[in-house]
Amino acid sequence: MTKTIYLIATEESGDRLGSALMKVLRQRLGDDVRFEGVGGSSMAREGLQSLFPIEELSIIGLAAVVRKLPSILRLITRATKDVLRARPDVLVIVDSPDFTHRVAKRVRQRDPSIPVVNYVSPTVWAWRPGRAKAMRAYVDHVLALLPFEPEAHQRLGGPPCTYVGHPLIEQIDALRPNAEEQARREMKPPVLLVLPGSRRSEIRHHMATFGATLDLLKKQGTQFELILPTMPHLVEVIAEALKAWPVQPRIVVGETEKRAAFRIAHAAFAKSGTVTLELALSGVPMVTAYKAGSVEAWIIRRRITSSSVILANLVIGENVIPEFIQEDCTPEKLAASLQEVLADTQVRRRQIEAMARLDGIMGVGRMLPSDAAAAVVLATMRKDEK
Repeated sequence: MTKTIYLIATEESGDRLGSALMKVLRQRLGDDVRFEGVGGSSMAREGLQSLFPIEELSIIGLAAVVRKLPSILRLITRATKDVLRARPDVLVIVDSPDFTHRVAKRVRQRDPSIPVVNYVSPTVWAWRPGRAKAMRAYVDHVLALLPFEPEAHQRLGGPPCTYVGHPLIEQIDALRPNAEEQARREMKPPVLLVLPGSRRSEIRHHMATFGATLDLLKKQGTQFELILPTMPHLVEVIAEALKAWPVQPRIVVGETEKRAAFRIAHAAFAKSGTVTLELALSGVPMVTAYKAGSVEAWIIRRRITSSSVILANLVIGENVIPEFIQEDCTPEKLAASLQEVLADTQVRRRQIEAMARLDGIMGVGRMLPSDAAAAVVLATMRKDEK
């Protein structure tokens, strides 16, 4: 009997996860599977005809959200009705909790027989911990990307949660240097990566401070070769912001070039986020910074519950990577910290030693994340005849 799997992914990162999951599920089920749902170009290549283009949910900024709220609510209703029409053997919601969880709640209320798997746990361990317990009402199983998340859900009263692995695990070979690249890592002048963010708002908040920090570092006599990796859609905004920088980096564009830069980097200066875990898996010591708008900063201060905002620190279980947030994010403090990771210091050595533990912590070399995720999805499917 053909199994119907309904997936909802509304962002590019979720689309990639959904695509990898679909590929493994098709390998396991062969012709006895039909995919329906919402996804992007990667899931389309695996055969999904999306209910609507995910670009309709590409919204940036609070004002835009308010303006598009009626449209968002209509899409939530539309997706809910389509899930109920399909009566799938399992509903897999991928990240984007503001959208996907609203669909899952409505589906559960109207048809409790449809199992729900949540791929990518919301950050209940960082803020809004009450979400974990609330999720029990409409999520049957959570697929975690981070190794500490199952314990967090258990502690907070959340649904059953399984660590399946971060997608970066599947890209380890592209992150690790070969012998020639490792030699460049140790050469003078050291390659310093600068990563001010992957969103326009992040670039706007960070570029001036990052530029001033690098200028100060140079004036203090520190030598370095500066590389700034970015994506094609951000080249113009980066180039415009760089006009004010006294120290000019070499810009590399695209994922392949970014990974190549990671493999020769001696150190990095990065905005906090997933990139810190990417750098840590690459074995690149770093200094991190985060500046937000006044409203966002106020919210973060009042609601953040984790010991660090640096993802790599949380996975390692130790705050080895320095983080400078808001008023601490000054050129003087950042330049002093960068000097420590560029030189052969105890700070640098401690980071490298901690990063070396990541393979064991994250299960590198064991089952691939998409294989582990597929196993849980198959086990959670409804067992009764429709």
